[in-house]
Amino acid sequence: EELRRLAGELGVDRDQEVLLERIQDRLGELPRTLLIGPVRSRLRVWNSARRSASRRRAVAVLDSARYVALLDSLDALLESPPLLKAAAGHPEAVLPKAVLRDYARLAARVDSALSQDEGHERDLALHEARKAAKRFRYAAESAVPALGGPARELAKAGKSVQSLLGDHQDSVVAREALRGLAVQATGAGESAFTWGVLYAREEALAERRERELPDIWAKASDPALRAALE
Repeated sequence: EELRRLAGELGVDRDQEVLLERIQDRLGELPRTLLIGPVRSRLRVWNSARRSASRRRAVAVLDSARYVALLDSLDALLESPPLLKAAAGHPEAVLPKAVLRDYARLAARVDSALSQDEGHERDLALHEARKAAKRFRYAAESAVPALGGPARELAKAGKSVQSLLGDHQDSVVAREALRGLAVQATGAGESAFTWGVLYAREEALAERRERELPDIWAKASDPALRAALE
């Protein structure tokens, strides 16, 4: 729970950095004729306001007694890990079950997301599926030293799903930011045209990723991949 909280606190600044890079890249793709108004200066003002707060927050978290206590807890955990009974078993018998359990979680979340109508709820479901894909990928990667090729192939499959869903989620976040930039620009008497163009492009990209997901998932859920691990 403490690690999850820390990741949430520190992730705010990193997420803003990634978001800025994405919007800058998208601006760089536009021809000059579509850059209407002081879009780059507007982007700098917007980013400065958000980054100053997130940087202060990150520094405060890392300077806190709670963070030091977490480090002490991690040291204690490594010194005497509370291993389960299965930890004494043979990796070839234990790890496949653990990896396939994370695969089952991913499959359930992908199926749930694909069953939803387009819109906010589906975006949320796809985001949950992305997190499950990341967990599954890391589980498979950690099993590679013991299980070899089958785990490696499953990790690659998990990575492909994670990458696609990650790009979709980044587009969702970018559209929210672009709408905010458009509102700010309008309030300052600037044109919001360019932000609208970028919004439409991100929306189209997200739709493409959603159309690609069934095929990517079909490859990742190939029964032969799982059977090789069992």
